[in-house]
Amino acid sequence: MHDLSLLAIIWLGVFAASFAAHHTRLTPVLWYLFFGAIMVNLGWLPEQMPVFIQDFSELGIILIMFALGFEENTGNFLSSIKRSWGIAFFGAVAPFTVAYFATLYFWGDNNMALLCGLAMTATAVSLTMVSLKTEGLSKTPAATGIMTSAVLDDIASLALVAVMVPMATGEASLSFAGIALVVGKALMFFVLITFLGAWLFPASEGWVARIPFIGHFSLRQILSMARGEYTVLALLLVAVLVAITGHHFGFHPAVGAYMAGLVIKREYFDFHPGEQIDFHGQAKQIIDNVAFSWIGPVFFVSLGTKLVFDFDVFISVLPQGLLLFVGLFLGQVLSASLAARYTGSFDWPASWMIGFGMLGRAELAFVVMDIAYVQYHIMTVDAFYTLMLCAFLLNVSVPLTIRWWKKKYGEAAYT
Repeated sequence: MHDLSLLAIIWLGVFAASFAAHHTRLTPVLWYLFFGAIMVNLGWLPEQMPVFIQDFSELGIILIMFALGFEENTGNFLSSIKRSWGIAFFGAVAPFTVAYFATLYFWGDNNMALLCGLAMTATAVSLTMVSLKTEGLSKTPAATGIMTSAVLDDIASLALVAVMVPMATGEASLSFAGIALVVGKALMFFVLITFLGAWLFPASEGWVARIPFIGHFSLRQILSMARGEYTVLALLLVAVLVAITGHHFGFHPAVGAYMAGLVIKREYFDFHPGEQIDFHGQAKQIIDNVAFSWIGPVFFVSLGTKLVFDFDVFISVLPQGLLLFVGLFLGQVLSASLAARYTGSFDWPASWMIGFGMLGRAELAFVVMDIAYVQYHIMTVDAFYTLMLCAFLLNVSVPLTIRWWKKKYGEAAYT
């Protein structure tokens, strides 16, 4: 089937999901996942997406995370980092511990249990942030706490991948140099982002203005080209370039895109003062439409296609999958919520929202499962399907619990 035909089918699924979400009052993300799973199991979509669809869906999550960062206040994000270390630490230790000991009990293989624990460690923050935005909660303290702790969690998870995968595959032993390299690359990336936001983008001001070539550059000049006609193109170019840079430093591109949106300030859009046009609002409206209506949803539909049913295997691993799901659900929510309350000083409504928001599993989970199951054959087919089922149930839990918590306690509790 032609790649564009697959894209058309996915977009039909997006329409159907949006229609179902409107009539059921559930978040569209849940329906995107559902229709992705249905279409792959009916044979309408392939189990292995072509490169075009994979890249298109990755562009979608880059745009989503850039849009979320674009509307976030930089000061709120930075101040939240100090409050989020405990959420990142305890919110990662608990699911790793649960998954490790559960899979060790199920199958008795230490290396496989190590990688199963690692796969279930990192939070899929993109799913949570889109769910929060759908509910009108993306600018709350809880949302900022989830995003900052997820960034810290991502750094720790990357370090664990660098250390544990070689250990589990027998290619290397625990190395201080390997850990230091991962942490050093993460710090270098954040230094680079700080330089972009604090000095390069407003380069016509301060000491940077005296640097040849760079001193004549400022993001405002780029955004104002041709009476603002290329503003959106310039913003998307910044998002993709920083996402690629983040990928080269070891992060998922979505993290880099979020950071790119975070350091773009509203004052960069104060150009052409004689015109009564809100260039910032105009750009935000276009980016939100692209990110949340027609490119971004492709990522979640593609994510839903990861759950391919083999009935016999599915039935055989159903008890393990459900037990692991319950253990991870309770461990993740309790650890993240208690950490938010007692190490981050969030109030209880925000703390529970953070706990629910940390449930999703996506990018790193599938990367680790691919390494363990496809590349090195460490993970058995039963373990693979157990983790896939568990990850799908956790992802479905995110929009449902966020909707339930908002409905039960009211939006005013989070502002």
